[in-house]
Amino acid sequence: MADDPHALFETWMAEARLSEPNDSNAMALATSDASGQPSVRMVLLKGHDARGFVFYTNLDSRKGGELAGNPHAALLFHWKSLRRQVRIEGPVGPVAAEEADAYFASRSRDSQLGAWASDQSRPLDDRGTFEARYEQMRLRFEGQDVPRPPRWSGFRVVPVRIEFWNDRAHRLHERRLFTRKGDGWIEGLLYP
Repeated sequence: MADDPHALFETWMAEARLSEPNDSNAMALATSDASGQPSVRMVLLKGHDARGFVFYTNLDSRKGGELAGNPHAALLFHWKSLRRQVRIEGPVGPVAAEEADAYFASRSRDSQLGAWASDQSRPLDDRGTFEARYEQMRLRFEGQDVPRPPRWSGFRVVPVRIEFWNDRAHRLHERRLFTRKGDGWIEGLLYP
């Protein structure tokens, strides 16, 4: 048994990359606003290491606003092909500007332009409005690199709890729980 949940996660993620037909890095992100009203959506994991699990978004999106008011989140990876899931919980903080810049520069140009054109999570009167804004951004940045928008960045979920779940016959599942203690982890099992 591994005593480092990050190493175990990397092993499982590598296996998921080989077996999942689409987006092995897709994860459900659960947030709640300052009053406790929850919301959940799928996002893509864009980095992970001992510091935590990183995703990117418009800071003015619903999730961005919720994280500003309540900087805690839960993540769920479900890899159906492997009959596994990983649950992660912890506080959330911003990534460094340099890290966000580097990731933004790695995105496709269309995705970069879309980040400028979109008021993510805000009401949209008509699809044509968004497409027109996209075209304006395409013309604005024609012939030059597209910089990261000022209200677009990343968040890092710093895990305090990571659970690894393996499906077993007759619902006799295996659940391994790692809980943060100081600079290390305590490992235990949970009833299925």
